[in-house]
Amino acid sequence: QVQLVESGGGLMHPGGSLRPSCAASGSMFSINSMAWYRQAPGKQRELVADITSGGSTKYTDSVRGRFTISGDNGKKTVYLQMNALKPEDTAVYYCNIEMGPIYDIRWYWGRGIQVTVSS
Repeated sequence: QVQLVESGGGLMHPGGSLRPSCAASGSMFSINSMAWYRQAPGKQRELVADITSGGSTKYTDSVRGRFTISGDNGKKTVYLQMNALKPEDTAVYYCNIEMGPIYDIRWYWGRGIQVTVSS
């Protein structure tokens, strides 16, 4: 089993910064990527950013230029530097890890952390 534990969420004013982290542990193999998703009230869960095992990153348009995803392979930890926060960034943020070969892809999720951006 794989466990993902997120931390670093909270309440921030517009324009502020947060840096959530996600630590992975357990039986991990062939990690393909780690990612952050978010789900706002009444909306579907969406991909915020992901980083592959090779270090390639991608971002959803609404956060590109403001958020940066990074990983520490040794610590099996992924971070999301969130700058210039906006009220529309308010959501529960979930960590995700994708592992395995193409014929046996496995996804695991963290429990989520609340990020609230409000004045």
